[in-house]
Amino acid sequence: MINPRTAALLIIDMQHGFIDASSSLCVAGAAATVPACARALDAARRRGMPVFHVVRSYAEDGSDVEACRHEAWAEGGKPVSSACASPRSLEEPAPLAPQPGDRVLVKPRFSAFFNTSLDLTLRRLGVTTVVLMGTTTPNCIRTSCYDALSLDYNVVVVEDCTSSRSPAVQAANIQDMAHIGAHIMTCEEFCDRGLADVRDMAANARAAQRNA
Repeated sequence: MINPRTAALLIIDMQHGFIDASSSLCVAGAAATVPACARALDAARRRGMPVFHVVRSYAEDGSDVEACRHEAWAEGGKPVSSACASPRSLEEPAPLAPQPGDRVLVKPRFSAFFNTSLDLTLRRLGVTTVVLMGTTTPNCIRTSCYDALSLDYNVVVVEDCTSSRSPAVQAANIQDMAHIGAHIMTCEEFCDRGLADVRDMAANARAAQRNA
C-alpha cells in the first residue's frame, strides 16, 4: 500500500484547446473523460495528495511550438496560446480548474518532466508515486509515464481518465505502459481504493541503492 501523501496526481493538458471539437488540436476522446477526471481530482484532494495541473501555453508567435506540430498549429488558429481566437483555449474546463493548494506547471514539450521543475518539486515534497490522467495517452501521458519510471517513481495511470484519437490507439498504449511497469486502474478503483493495491516498487529501488 502506498501512502497517498507520498503520491501526487498529475492532470495533463486537459485544456479547451485539446478538448473542444472546434480546436485543430482536439483529441477525439478527451471531452468524454472530463467527468471521470473531476471525480479522480476530488478523490485525490480528499486523500491529501498534491495536485499538479500540467499544461501547455504556446507563445503567440509560435516560437516554442514543436516542429512536428507547428504547421497544424499555425494553420489551425493557434490553439493553446493567447493568440487563439477562442478566449478559453488555454483554460481547463470548470470541473477541472485549479483549486487553492493545487500547483500549475507549464511544460514546453510532451512529457511533464521535460525541461520543467516537476522532478525537483516532487522530491522536495517527498513524493515517490505519480498518478497520471489527461490527454493524450500516446503522447503526453506515455512520455510522462516513461520519464517517471526512468526517474524511479511508481507510476499509476487512471485508464478512463486518459484519452486517445481512437479506442485502438488507447488500448495499445495502455497495454504497453502496463507491460513496462505502470499500474493501470480505473477511476472507480482509484476513488474507492486509492493506492491501496499499488506496489511500492520505488521503495525496492531505493533499498537496492542504499545497499549497493
